[in-house]
Amino acid sequence: MAVLVIALVALVAVAVLGGLHWYVWRRLVRDTTRAWGPTRITGTVVLVAGPVLMIAALVAERGGAPFWLQQTLGWPGFLWMALAIYLLLAVLAGEVLRPLLRRFLERRGQAGTVVADGEAQAPFTPASEEAASAPASEEASSAPASEEGPSEPAPEAAPETPQNAPSRRLFVSRVVGGAAAVAAVGTVGYGTYGVLRGPSVKRVTVPLAKLPRSAHGFRIAVVSDIHLGPLLGRGFAQKVVDTINATQPDLIAVVGDLVDGSVKNLGPAAAPLAQLKARHGSYFVTGNHEYFSGAQQWLEEVRTLGIHPLENARTELAGFDLAGVNDLQGESEGQGPDFGKALGDRDTTRACVLLAHQPVQIHEAVKHGVDLQLSGHTHGGQLWPGNFIAAAANPTVAGLERYGDTELYVSRGAGAWGPPTRVGAPSDITVVQLASKQA
Repeated sequence: MAVLVIALVALVAVAVLGGLHWYVWRRLVRDTTRAWGPTRITGTVVLVAGPVLMIAALVAERGGAPFWLQQTLGWPGFLWMALAIYLLLAVLAGEVLRPLLRRFLERRGQAGTVVADGEAQAPFTPASEEAASAPASEEASSAPASEEGPSEPAPEAAPETPQNAPSRRLFVSRVVGGAAAVAAVGTVGYGTYGVLRGPSVKRVTVPLAKLPRSAHGFRIAVVSDIHLGPLLGRGFAQKVVDTINATQPDLIAVVGDLVDGSVKNLGPAAAPLAQLKARHGSYFVTGNHEYFSGAQQWLEEVRTLGIHPLENARTELAGFDLAGVNDLQGESEGQGPDFGKALGDRDTTRACVLLAHQPVQIHEAVKHGVDLQLSGHTHGGQLWPGNFIAAAANPTVAGLERYGDTELYVSRGAGAWGPPTRVGAPSDITVVQLASKQA
């Protein structure tokens, strides 16, 4: 029964995906070309191959295909995922512009005559639009050939006039379709460049009532959602490490979704993390993607890199307690979050900072008297308008918010999942500076 349900869901998803691509093909390819020529064939091939590669990339990653195949399919497949989103949005926006542009051209055509080669021509009207699609000089082509005299050389082609120019409808389709394609490609290109150049640094100060004066100004570098995988590898990890170390933090918190793949495939990519430097060390909690990638192996791997995993555990620092809980996805393996184990027997007069991958864990944090929770997971939505979807599933999408007596800070993350692209949600590493109200 479960297999049948999955098959039906997959069938519906493919049907919806196919329908949306057909709509984009219709507007960008069919409506902008006259017949099946090289342009229409090329556009059709692109709009068929794109979704096929996208599905193949998703299946290869989730199905544990050979890593070289994941890398080969990943770039075109996942980039198409982002491009398809913005092609669709741009084409939908074009539906608003299309009638406005046609009305503008109609009024312009009715306002006067078009002067060509020094002679007045008829205005560009709907009648001329119909004539545009018919062969020019039909009468001349049907006239009988002269029976007498030598044959005359063929006349030169007539200059382009409203009667033999592309129709108004075709012109509008080409203008709107071209603008949509340029907007989508430009958006995805810039968003991809933003990811590949590495995350920027944000700084935020969080006052904590229980923090002693001795810990005032303590700086925690928060990094989440690095997503090392088939697309973001060792070079990207090095950029993240260099950016964190440049902030000279007191402590580094890696709050989940470090990888999308096995230690075997991504161990070399994660190796630069051994260079992380902070006076009080580096700490790690699992994200949901670790449980898709072999969480126990990665917990062992980060230890070899000098990073301390907090598996439903707590450590006492000079000015506050630092705790961490497993991600909710760990429940599928019997390794879910255990707030009681991490926080149950602590001294509640001390300030507590909790590392928890998903913002939804804030409600348990409030119940256990946590002062500050540091999270990621949302990517800030990653691809606008994905922020609205993220907001429906998370109490906070990005930034600092207060819940009862607990502060929640959510990072947009350093990397990206799926498309190596961000739009409206730039990647970041955040330096959280703790402030004592007694200072």
